[in-house]
Amino acid sequence: MSIFSLTSVSKLLVPSLVLMLSLSVTAQAETLRNVVYGQKDGLAMVMDVYQPDGNANGAAVAYMISGGWMSSPMMQNAYESMFVPLVDAGYTVFAVRHGSSPRYNVLEAWNDVSQAFQFIAANAADYDVDPERIGVSGISAGGHLSLMLGLSTDDQPYRPAAVVAYMPPTNLRGMTGPNDNFPALNFDAALAPTVSPVDFASAGDPPVLLVHGDADDLVDISHSENMYQALASAGIERNFVVIEGAGHGLFMGDDGVTAANALKGWFDQHL
Repeated sequence: MSIFSLTSVSKLLVPSLVLMLSLSVTAQAETLRNVVYGQKDGLAMVMDVYQPDGNANGAAVAYMISGGWMSSPMMQNAYESMFVPLVDAGYTVFAVRHGSSPRYNVLEAWNDVSQAFQFIAANAADYDVDPERIGVSGISAGGHLSLMLGLSTDDQPYRPAAVVAYMPPTNLRGMTGPNDNFPALNFDAALAPTVSPVDFASAGDPPVLLVHGDADDLVDISHSENMYQALASAGIERNFVVIEGAGHGLFMGDDGVTAANALKGWFDQHL
C-alpha cells in the first residue's frame, strides 16, 4: 500500500488550494511576468521574477510552483506567502511554472524545471544574481522537484547551492502507472527510480533542509525520514524540522512562522 494516498489527493487537492489562497499576499517587489525559459509542444515555458526593491543581496531562490505536479498562476498566488519574506530580505525569487498535469507527467515536469534552473543560472547576471548563490525550494510536488534539482544534477553546468523541501514525496516506487486520480503519475513504473530523490543523495550535494508535519496523511512523514537518512549516509549537510500535529499544505499560525523562519534561516546560512 502506497504511503502517498492517491485517493486522498483527489479529495483534498481543491480544498487545500482554496485554503492556501486565503493566505496569499502580494510581494513588495518589482515583478517581471512571464519570462520565457524554454518551449515545448509549441508552447512557451515561463516563470515570474520577483526582484527586491533596493536591498538585493545577490542571492536567489528558484521556487517550484507545483502541487500534485500541477502548475498554474493561481497556485503561484497561493504560494507567494512562502517567498515574500525572502524578497523582503533581499533575495530575488524565480517562480518557476512547469508543464502541468494532467497534460504532462512527473518526468516531463522534472525536465522543465531542470531546464528552468539552467536558464536562471546562465542568465543570473541579468538579474544581479550570483549563479553560485541560487537555492531551490517548493512544497509537496515542488519539494520533490527541488530535491531532484539539488541531488541529481551532478552532470549539469549549474547546481543549486542549497535546498529547502517541504513535505516532499521522495520515493515514487509503487505510485506510478495508470491512474485517473493523479495523472502526473501515469508513466512506466520502471522509470520511478529515475525521479525518486531518495536514490540520488551523494557526496558533494548541496545542503538540504526538510520540513514536514507529523500528521501529514497525504505525503507520509516517512518520505522525509527516509530522505534524511539517505542524506546522512552520503555525508550531506542537512536538517529536518518536524511540525508536530501539522497536516499537508501551507502551515498556519505558529507552525507557519516556524516553517518560514526555517526556510529563510537555511538560505541565510548557505547562500
